[in-house]
Amino acid sequence: MGDIRRRGAVILGITALTAPLTFALGAAPAQAASCTAQTGPYQKQVEKFLGLTVDGKQSSSDCKAIQAFQTKHGITPNAGYAGPVTWGVMNLMNKQKAVGNNPNKDGKCPVNKGRIACVNLTLQLSWIQDGEKLVYGPVPVRTGRDGYETRTGLKKIYWRNIDHVSSIYDVPMPYAQFFDGGQAFHQAGVSMWNPPGSRGCVNMTTTTAKKYWSLLKKGDDVFVYGRKPGT
Repeated sequence: MGDIRRRGAVILGITALTAPLTFALGAAPAQAASCTAQTGPYQKQVEKFLGLTVDGKQSSSDCKAIQAFQTKHGITPNAGYAGPVTWGVMNLMNKQKAVGNNPNKDGKCPVNKGRIACVNLTLQLSWIQDGEKLVYGPVPVRTGRDGYETRTGLKKIYWRNIDHVSSIYDVPMPYAQFFDGGQAFHQAGVSMWNPPGSRGCVNMTTTTAKKYWSLLKKGDDVFVYGRKPGT
């Protein structure tokens, strides 16, 4: 989501990644489609990710496992087909997990700003650091989809509203912390891997959004870099 409510004039850890990466994050599961018997182009990769027998051939048990993953993360159609969208989500999860507890290994998020919230769009990860010290994270986030990209660069949190409601989309944005126009950190009741992404905001789980709310304040720096896959 990406707006601020107008009031007269416009008011101008790694812990999450060590848990199973296929958990649901509050979204109501979609009704399952009919399971397909068709083998997908990423069958072997998907089978390996899900801990299934890797034979590259679709089976009834394969389909049910793939379909459950798709339903959990809002991937449509959720027919159990091992296609590019499903594998793309799984591949991103693998890359996120590989980061471990050193998300700023590439040194791209500034270490000379004191406390700063970093957002790596390429890996869909965020964390808070203070100089070179990791304060919280990294955690998976959900950023702007194609056409609604989360804008890159160095920014500052300029407004916080714990009970914000979008005046454009009429949806709740709990624990909203705005850092670039209408773009903000906030809690969202969907999987962090739900494609295609947000409308510009940095979506977070309830746990992450609450933690960011407690650790950040107005005036703190935010640095967004990289490019979300598919944008």
